Amino acid sequence: MTKPKILAFAGSTRIDSFNKKLVKIAAIGATENNVDVTVIDLRDFAMPLYDGDLEQKDGLPSNARKLKDLMLSHQGFLISSPEYNSSISGVLKNTIDWTSRVSEGEEPLACFKGKVAGIMSASPGGLGGLRGLVHVRAILENISVLVIPDQIAVAKAHEVFNTNGTLKDKKQEDSVKRIGANVAKLLIKLTA
Repeated sequence: MTKPKILAFAGSTRIDSFNKKLVKIAAIGATENNVDVTVIDLRDFAMPLYDGDLEQKDGLPSNARKLKDLMLSHQGFLISSPEYNSSISGVLKNTIDWTSRVSEGEEPLACFKGKVAGIMSASPGGLGGLRGLVHVRAILENISVLVIPDQIAVAKAHEVFNTNGTLKDKKQEDSVKRIGANVAKLLIKLTA
């Protein structure tokens, strides 16, 4: 039997993003539970803002197609999203908008439908990006992704990471790893 595959990424393109650090910790938790995890950086998949006229004229941008193909080859997602003005980041929303477009021969929402996701956030603020996760969850669930109930929002992110990317608080780090582990365990059950 093939191991389930999880695609892990942050909804940020910042080089030193707290959310990139956080999703890597969750990816470790998933890997420790016998699934294959691919960690990517959305910076490597730069796309124009979604534009229906551009899509009609040229089809999917090449980076959107590459990312969509990656998503199609994975059964789950780990997504760490920064909170922008109490909502989802523009980078993550644009990524979802482009990759959710129907390509010839595909059913609608092909790279999202039936997938399992774990979500998390990190923010310098006191709520850790929690308000943005409400929107991330709603969007993903509306495009047929099963989002696991547990999530984590890491507050005061500018103070909580060690220089090597781990969290200073072991219990908090274990909670982040558990998000990855729970997605992995559910995928293993669903694909058994």
